[in-house]
Amino acid sequence: MQDTLEQPAPRAQEDRWSKRLVLWATVLTLANVLADLAIGSPMMVLPQLLADFDTDQAAWLGASAMLAGAIWSPLLAKSSDLFGTRRILVGTLLLACAGALVCLVAPTLPIFLAGRFLQGAAFAAIFITVALARRICTPRVAMALIGLVTSGSSVVGIIEPFVMQPVIDVFGHRSVFAVAALLAAAAALAVRATIPQAPPRGTGRIDVGGALLLGGGLGAVLAYTSLGSDLGWLSAGMVALLAAGAAALTAWASLALRVDDPVIDLRALGAPLLLTLLALVLAAGSFRSMLQLTSIVAQVPPGLGLGYGLGDGGTVAVLLAAPNLGIVVGGTCAGWIAGRTGPALPLLGGIVLGTAGTFAMLAGVSALPLAVACGAVVGMAAGAIGASGYNLATGLEPPERQGTTAGLVSVVLALGSVVFSFAGNEVLKATVVPGISADGAPVSSATGVHSYVVMAGVLFALAAVPAIVLAHRRPAASDRAGTPRRPEHPEHPATDRAAV
Repeated sequence: MQDTLEQPAPRAQEDRWSKRLVLWATVLTLANVLADLAIGSPMMVLPQLLADFDTDQAAWLGASAMLAGAIWSPLLAKSSDLFGTRRILVGTLLLACAGALVCLVAPTLPIFLAGRFLQGAAFAAIFITVALARRICTPRVAMALIGLVTSGSSVVGIIEPFVMQPVIDVFGHRSVFAVAALLAAAAALAVRATIPQAPPRGTGRIDVGGALLLGGGLGAVLAYTSLGSDLGWLSAGMVALLAAGAAALTAWASLALRVDDPVIDLRALGAPLLLTLLALVLAAGSFRSMLQLTSIVAQVPPGLGLGYGLGDGGTVAVLLAAPNLGIVVGGTCAGWIAGRTGPALPLLGGIVLGTAGTFAMLAGVSALPLAVACGAVVGMAAGAIGASGYNLATGLEPPERQGTTAGLVSVVLALGSVVFSFAGNEVLKATVVPGISADGAPVSSATGVHSYVVMAGVLFALAAVPAIVLAHRRPAASDRAGTPRRPEHPEHPATDRAAV
């Protein structure tokens, strides 16, 4: 018997909230908690991890799981259509569990990064819940549900710092990975017991070669970006690494234009979708880079006389809880608003809010109450941007492409986060103050910290440009309701003239 959730139209879609929908929303939100834990928990102990591995590569430690998510998402998006949603969701959770265990016991940085690569599979769970929401609900209800499941998991993030800090104090900073492993295993069991498995929905193949080229190319280019300042931008090894990455990405793009089932179909990317992805990559990069900065600044005592600092490790809990609260509020409200006005307006509103909150952190890096308020505001922006981005992108596609498109959004969000976290880390490394440290980790000057904040604020402001274009396009009635449209493409005769 086939799973009614995965058949094209076995029954009327949910057009209002019901007990069944509440149950599914709860299960899917709990599954998404693992993505937040995989990405966010290490931020609480970032200085200690830097000291463990005797490195200043904060971006590699903090954002490596996000990079892995960018690599995993397109593979798992296609796999969910071919092998069944539940099977792939359970698999991602088990991969995240294994990765957390590797991180827990990793004696060296390469082994730790291998664990983070496995752990990053949890990030791909988000697009599965988005595609599922589109299948079981009418567009208006689906937009609200997507807002809830993409941001509701941050409820755990509100209390997580306060719960985890005592655990860290008692069991050590690597206990964050033990907790993540336990929760991943529990979530996999819950999904396996609650969500029925359906037979494969589609036919085709997985473009493994394209996925390897894409992932390898991205990894090589980002490695060059991160390590170039230490090993020499023009050294033979670094130039070879950059060249290899560029060649891999070029080969992937060429392959994607030739094969029938590429891991990312470049031919299907219309102008509205490209504008949406551009806004998301810039906004996601700004938010994640600010989260990285906050976790570092929070552990710099004001008494060091650097011109910034928010205390010691005890302030991390408060500063990381505030953005999570904002994400819940922003994502839920954006989903509700999108069902009435379309997702373009809440996307623009979130970007404007994020720009204001980020620039306010120029003063917040030395004032704890203001930093908490800014964190909450930027979190609201991130929640609204994430929910609106998924709603806007999947609303442009027919049902058979919505899973893949949601996976593409996950890739873009991850890449923006990784790229600009690396860039921010380079700013901090270039302005290290000799002879001063906080908990054994090097610290940067006030100029470096303020430059970091300005960089993040400019990214948010740039994201507003494509968002304004999207918001000013005259929406058709079907688009306000969230009816999917096909991009203009020889294989898809429908056009995208009023796609937003």
